[in-house]
Amino acid sequence: MGAGETVAKVGPPIREASNRDRLWAGIAEGTLDMIVSDHSPCTPAMKEPDTGDFGAAWGGISSLQLGRPVVWSEARRRGHSLADVVRWMAERPAALAGLPHKGRLAVACDADFAIFAPEQEFVVDPARLHHRHPVTPYAGKALCGVVRETFLRGRRIELFGHPRGVLVAKDGVRAIEQNMH
Repeated sequence: MGAGETVAKVGPPIREASNRDRLWAGIAEGTLDMIVSDHSPCTPAMKEPDTGDFGAAWGGISSLQLGRPVVWSEARRRGHSLADVVRWMAERPAALAGLPHKGRLAVACDADFAIFAPEQEFVVDPARLHHRHPVTPYAGKALCGVVRETFLRGRRIELFGHPRGVLVAKDGVRAIEQNMH
């Protein structure tokens, strides 16, 4: 990204390579426990692309669809395994949230998982994103890892169809199943 390219504005801000290297060292050494995202989308205009004004631009990135490939691509480049990424992005966040039946495949767990093609590469095309506003600093970037199928509680669901889910409370009590439109 060049100067004034506000599409990359995020908080905390993206730092120099040495800072990113220290973050990767922290996750590898266990100083940091997990990798998470708050998925902070916005309209294209909120990124102030015409002015390049970082002070006025929205500070967030839509990351739900690209989070896993972004992390996997860099983790892989740095010699980490897919099991590491699953631990950092599924197991540990579920444990922190108090959801022992989520984030892992085991007896008595919910069997939420994806069939993931870790070696398949793709180039990020904003027109193919399923975000309401496909604003992304990853446009044109080559990434690894494509989700082929997704399973929710052991049942295959349609990717980018009408999502279905169950509201899950921290104590594990489930509310009624509902369509989430």
